[in-house]
Amino acid sequence: MSATTVTVNELAERRTTYHEADVVVVGAGVFGCAVAYAMAEQGRSVILLERWMKEPNRIVGELMQPGGVNSLRKLGLGHCIEDIDSVPCNGFNVFFHGQNVRMPYPRIPGLLGPDGKEIEPVKSSDQQKAELPRPEGRSFHHGRFITKLRQACLKHPNISVFETEVINTVKGEHNPEILGVETRTTDASTGEKKPDCFFGQLTIVADGYASRFRKQYIKQAPVVRSKFYALELLDCELPSPHHGHVIIGAPSPVLLYQIGTRETRALVDVPEKLPEASTANGGVRGYMAKVVLPALPASVRPSFRAALERDSKIPQSMPNSWLPPSKQAVPGLIIVGDAMNMRHPLTGGGMTVALNDVVLLRELLAPERVPHLADTAAVARAMATFHWRRKRLTSIINVLAMALYSLFAAQSPELAKLQRGCFAYFERGVVQQPMGMLGGLIPDPLVLAYHFFSVAFLAIWLDWRAVGLWKLPLLLWNAFWILWTASHVFLPVMYRELLV
Repeated sequence: MSATTVTVNELAERRTTYHEADVVVVGAGVFGCAVAYAMAEQGRSVILLERWMKEPNRIVGELMQPGGVNSLRKLGLGHCIEDIDSVPCNGFNVFFHGQNVRMPYPRIPGLLGPDGKEIEPVKSSDQQKAELPRPEGRSFHHGRFITKLRQACLKHPNISVFETEVINTVKGEHNPEILGVETRTTDASTGEKKPDCFFGQLTIVADGYASRFRKQYIKQAPVVRSKFYALELLDCELPSPHHGHVIIGAPSPVLLYQIGTRETRALVDVPEKLPEASTANGGVRGYMAKVVLPALPASVRPSFRAALERDSKIPQSMPNSWLPPSKQAVPGLIIVGDAMNMRHPLTGGGMTVALNDVVLLRELLAPERVPHLADTAAVARAMATFHWRRKRLTSIINVLAMALYSLFAAQSPELAKLQRGCFAYFERGVVQQPMGMLGGLIPDPLVLAYHFFSVAFLAIWLDWRAVGLWKLPLLLWNAFWILWTASHVFLPVMYRELLV
């Protein structure tokens, strides 16, 4: 038996018997599984903890943008979106009061194919020059994807997975360093929960949007403005197969995307205290039937109506939250994923952010950079770099999600004008860079600022045409308020995401 095999077996025994490893990861979701696998691939000994190992049933984390697919393949986990009845996503189709614009992802170099190799340009018989294929996102049942990720971790020789409920961190007696976590593990023979502990040089907490540890270690609290209520449509005839669909023009946006051969997810955004969804108006189901249904494309309405009629309960929901990123300052502990940073799921950017963060963490915490994860000073330097380097991509995804939600759920006349300007901007064919940013393919915040304020000036021009140039004082006043509203929507979020 080789020395390497002996070491792997010894480390596995330490994880199983003594619950000790280089890294303890809390949460076997997208981020937790991906970071556990990435660390294990670098030769680290990893313990992965999850409260409930059965296939989860969630209504978000079902659409992965091309940037997320590319990061998944970089991590060697591209096979996890295969053989789960996943559906390719080639772009988005935006509907606005009966009109629509189809927006494909732009062709860019450097993307990986299913085999993990960079995609080369291909020249067809009718093309003058070789072209890259268009980037492709994927949509799927969230639980099936998570199950594949967990299976990859269960098979890895450097990872031990435990089903246990994490309840607290373990701190050093004489310093603030985190040494691991306390848990409660169910005894299979009695069904009772018994106290347990797991120890690591580094503890990574990725326990999701409802994190148990956020209040304890992060000063920021999530801001919730609305909820997504979900329906699963069967055999829905989407206007653009293999595209995500965004319907705007109702009080709040609606998302549609296929998650399987027969299944399509409908997510209906319902802002807090929306009058149309009040109890007097029939609640959420009344809002869906009376307001949302008539606003949908005609081909979608039969399956949407059938989904409402199949179940009389209030549909499953999820809060839509914004949580700006925070710097990491606790020795021995990293809080990441949705526990640390969230954005409105309107643009489907959450998994792209998570997987890009794992790729970056893998680089910054690699053994050649940080040989021993117990070196808290080295880990702190790596996390300081992580905080700033991730912003180039994540600030775009986060700001775009929050800004577009403000426009698509227009709650004021000025926002309604910006909403109209945004759709007109897309109608004019300016879609490549916006779709590149939405897809997690263009990491340049200046490009986002340019397009957002271009939309604002187009909204001003459309307002001037509608009112008439002879009402100059009114036009100038309207222009001021449109610009003020655009700045109020964009700049505070951009500042908090990019500069803090």
